[in-house]
Amino acid sequence: MILFNMIPNCDIKREDILRAEDIFRPNLGSIKGKNTRRHTQHVSITWTKVPTEILQRYGEVMLAVDIMAINKIPFMISTSRHIHFGTAELIRNKAKGTLMTSIHQVVRAYHARGFRICNILADGGFECIRNNLADMGMSLNIASRNEHVPEMERYIRTVTERVRDIACTLPFKMYLPRLIAKIVYSAVFWLNTFLHKDGVHVTISSRTLITGLSIDYNKHCSTQRGR
Repeated sequence: MILFNMIPNCDIKREDILRAEDIFRPNLGSIKGKNTRRHTQHVSITWTKVPTEILQRYGEVMLAVDIMAINKIPFMISTSRHIHFGTAELIRNKAKGTLMTSIHQVVRAYHARGFRICNILADGGFECIRNNLADMGMSLNIASRNEHVPEMERYIRTVTERVRDIACTLPFKMYLPRLIAKIVYSAVFWLNTFLHKDGVHVTISSRTLITGLSIDYNKHCSTQRGR
């Protein structure tokens, strides 16, 4: 418009515009306001089926559950015998409804892959849900007074060690509850991702068995934690 004098009485020349672009660079508002979002890469999912021999041998699952507290923040945590698939969920309280909601989510994850939870091992804090579990076809085995389920206590110790390991590498002196929850989820994620020494398969991790998904280096390993 300046070159062909389409704006009468304008004393700005073409050279003035070129110099302004060299000095001030392109208009920031136009760049942010007019540019469209770039297309992201398509999600690539590697779906793995559960081998038939594993379902035949380990299809009936024995699940251990407990309440884990980190900095007085409660988590519903579980792990399964033989498969060694762990879960952790931040919960508001230890009420009966809260416990059943968490257990329902775990049960659905196993059932979706063809596994069936038959027995649940827990301590006395889960006695209130015995009838609800019986209605779902699962039996509840409560540990003796002042005793705990060995598998569950060992798994909680492993998770807390991993959480402490991650927390020691972060540049913070205080940790918000949401950050602690994310650290717990990360610890459980990587425990499920790596093969367990007593697992049911030599190449398929517990996470792949229960979710059907495998990790990808570009998605899960390209960035250091805390960055």
